[in-house]
Amino acid sequence: MIAVLGLVVGALVGLFFEPAVPAGLQPYLPIAVVAALDALFGGLRALLDGTFNDRVFIVSFLSNVVVAALIVFLGDQLGVGTQLSTGVVVVLGIRIFSNAAAIRRHLFKA
Repeated sequence: MIAVLGLVVGALVGLFFEPAVPAGLQPYLPIAVVAALDALFGGLRALLDGTFNDRVFIVSFLSNVVVAALIVFLGDQLGVGTQLSTGVVVVLGIRIFSNAAAIRRHLFKA
């Protein structure tokens, strides 16, 4: 319940203060959001499967975001940032949809 309350408070603070993302970090924000969504859907799937572990979720969440951002940063340094960003989004998107399908099967038995 504390996590849900923190999420609601964080969303309200973000809406109220409307923080600006520095220009240097703007290419990494969408990738970080997709990586965070991947961890979130994976955690929800694990919860429904009865294998959820809070430590694994936190480590997965943080490592997904960091690794995805590092891949995009490496792509920017090599001059192929757009291609690597697309690759990260495709891979994480496949994982998100795979987890969403497992969640759907679990909830609707279909």
